[in-house]
This record gives sequence, structure tokens and C-alpha cells, in this order.
Amino acid sequence: MSTSISIKELKELDPSSYQIVDIRDAVEISHGAIPGALVMKTEEIETSDAIDRSKKTIICCSRGRFSVAAAEELQEKGWDAVSLEGGYIAWLMDVMSAPEEQDKAADVEKSLRKKFKKSIWSKFTKAINTYELVKPGDKIAVCISGGKDSMLMAKCFQELKLHNKFDFEVKFVVMDPGYSPENRKVIEDNAKSLHIPITIFETDIFDSVYHVENSPCYLCARMRRGHLYHFAQQLGCNKIALGHHYDDVIETILMGMLYGAQVQTMMPKLHSIHFEGMELIRPLYLVREDDIKAWRDYNGLHFIQCACKFTDTCTTCNNEENRSKRVEIKELIKNLKKVNPFVESNIFRSVENVNIDTVVGYKQHGIRHNFLEGYDDNPGYVPEAEKAAAETEQEKEGK
Repeated sequence: MSTSISIKELKELDPSSYQIVDIRDAVEISHGAIPGALVMKTEEIETSDAIDRSKKTIICCSRGRFSVAAAEELQEKGWDAVSLEGGYIAWLMDVMSAPEEQDKAADVEKSLRKKFKKSIWSKFTKAINTYELVKPGDKIAVCISGGKDSMLMAKCFQELKLHNKFDFEVKFVVMDPGYSPENRKVIEDNAKSLHIPITIFETDIFDSVYHVENSPCYLCARMRRGHLYHFAQQLGCNKIALGHHYDDVIETILMGMLYGAQVQTMMPKLHSIHFEGMELIRPLYLVREDDIKAWRDYNGLHFIQCACKFTDTCTTCNNEENRSKRVEIKELIKNLKKVNPFVESNIFRSVENVNIDTVVGYKQHGIRHNFLEGYDDNPGYVPEAEKAAAETEQEKEGK
């Protein structure tokens, strides 16, 4: 029995004769998935009630590597199981080759003005105004990675150019750090379909970090940021725009606390330390990820999650501990929301309402401070938090 099936062979099968099982993690799937596919971990397949053993089971991963082993193991146990050759990326490229995928710009732009005006467009412009992200005379390099977030950001900037009251320029920049040919084609095809005039520049970052054992993904991210700043400067830009959204912000806050033992957030804008006069801005700062997904699905768009050509073989990307941290944080927030529906906004607002008087230590401009500094200068001062705690104790004693 063959251990794999091609996209062409899959399309020749009766859809009722098979079921697709997607074994990618939640973060990957959140950026795009095959409609109707069952989502579960490899070890859950055999015991899942959702699986119909009378049908052929087609296992899908990112690029058809991990799925082979899963299919072979099931075959040994008597299953009619195969791996989807090329994985999700192969399915994605096939879908995008269809004629109806070739020009979606007009419908996408209309959806931003109508259906997603409140949930996306208004929040995009609110972030622009609230945090003063775009100013007269700016020349902004809108950085496109190929995912749903950066593509949406690019369309929002095009819309902003049509309606804004002052002049600014945008350049739509794609850095190719060593993409696989398939991933680069997906990015180029999406840009063409959405009428985004991208400028691509190439680097060898993936090759540089491939053999790095300790934190190659962190090093890759740092190097990519540096190359983006440098290329943007060459284009005459004074800002780069990245596609981080509201959910990225609250997840970063919790990850910093739980894994980094520090309270910090992802800022809406930052001055570059190493590139004088350059600034980083995050225009999707107030936009929810679920609304971005809804925009993507409503318009029938398909994007890649990680364009790294080593995703299926990179020990860091696929290390269970590293890979699961953000998924764990997402699940934590999801469970907390069941008890408190305002938990997400409370996490977001917590870093806007930091009371220094009740913080034991903090760092500002690289200098560490402690609550003991000036403590004896205000002996009669009682922070609001301490007042509330004292009042609570009094109430308990009164009972």
C-alpha cells in the first residue's frame, strides 16, 4: 500500500470516501487550514470518535514530512491511511492556482469598508490616531511576511492612503530570507491577487542560522528585523510597520510574566536603537485575531503561517516545549475568559495602569530602580492598593 497521496489523486477521489486529519499545531492552523479537515494530534487519531474507519484517512502536516510517519504507523495497525503529499502548502498552492483566485482586490477592499468597518478598519485607524503612528511626511516600509496579518495591514494602508488628510508614503516590502520556492510563490501570488505592489529583497538569513543550536529562531527574528530596517533606510523610509495584533500583545504580556519573570508589553511603536531616525510601528495593535481570521475566511483568502523552509525539520520550531508555549497561553486566556469575559481587555489595560508606588522594582531607560529609593521621604503615604487591603481586613474583623 502506498504511504502517500498527491493533490491530483486526492481531487479524483469521491469526497465522501475519505477524511483529512490535520496534525499541525493550533498556531499553524489558526493561519489557515483545509476546509472540513479534522484537527487533532497524531496520538489522538486512533481513539477519536470523530474518525470514521470505513473511510480512507488522509494525514496532513505542513509539508508532508511528519504525516508520513503517522500514516505508516496507522497502516501497520490495519488502517487505510496515507500522507498528503506536500502537506498543507501543496493544497494551498493548488487552490491558489484556480482562476477565481487571481483577482480578489476589489472584493477585499469593499469588505474593509463595509462588513469589517467596525471590527477592523475603525480599530486600525484608532491605533493610528491614538498612538500617533503615522505623521505628515512619513515614508513607511510596510513589511509583509506572507501571513494573514501583514497582508491585511497592507490593504489597510492602501485604504488609509485614499482617505487620509495629510501626505505620507508607503512601500510594501517583502524580505526573502531564503524562502522555499513554494512559499515565495504563495506570497507573490497573494500580492498580485490583492493588488499590493511589493518590493522583494533577498538575504541569506535562513542559511546563517540553520546550524545555530541555541535559539536559532530568536537570532533569525533579530537578523530579519535588522535587515528590514536597513533596506527601509535605503528606500528613504523613516518607519517600518509590522503586523502584530491585539492578541499578540496580551499573549506577550502573559508570556513575559509566566516564562520571563517580568512585566512588559509589546509597544505600539518603538525608536530603533541601532538605526538612527528609524521607528517601528504596529498599526494592527487594537485589532483582534478572530476578526482577522473572519476577514480572511469571508474573502476566501489563503495564507502561510511560517515561511521558513526548515519548519518541518527545524528542531527549535518543532521542539514541543517551544512550540507549545504560545498555544498554552492561548488556552489559558480562553479558559480564563469562561470565568471572566473581560479578562482579555483587563490584561491589555493592565500595562496601561501600572502603579509604580506598588511595584517592588522596575527598570527604566536601562536603569534598575527599587521601591526603597525615596521610601523614607514619604513616611505618611499609603498607596491605594494598601488602603484597599487595609479596608478589606477591617471588614473581615468587623464580621
